[in-house]
Amino acid sequence: MKMIHSSKIHPEVKTLLSYATSEKKVEKEYSLYIAWPERVLYGYTIEQDIVGCIGIVNREAKRCEIKHIAVSPAYRGKDIGREMIRYVEEHHAFSSIYAETDQDAVNFYKNIGFHITSLGEKYPGVERFACLLNCTT
Repeated sequence: MKMIHSSKIHPEVKTLLSYATSEKKVEKEYSLYIAWPERVLYGYTIEQDIVGCIGIVNREAKRCEIKHIAVSPAYRGKDIGREMIRYVEEHHAFSSIYAETDQDAVNFYKNIGFHITSLGEKYPGVERFACLLNCTT
């Protein structure tokens, strides 16, 4: 995995981020990774193609929040998401990794070992979940 820090968004990264946020927000979210040192965006490549990305925010007390995680549809189900989270866990000294997600992705986090807590219906008709992984040091 490599850190993505180009001032211009790569088309593959733009597509991947659109899976993790609304298409309208992609450019804004990407600019935050470039502007804020506490935000880091990594790309997962196979051969020369970027097929996955994970964006994190370094929080106080060695905590990390996953802001975005996405894998190209052709590569889903191949443990790339799990590998990206493990990379973050192994290359940073975080005490915990947090993510918020919806019903579609909650089992992904649960299967990796995250503790899941329902946040209820944060948006009309949409239940959200807090996912927390305590990291071992």
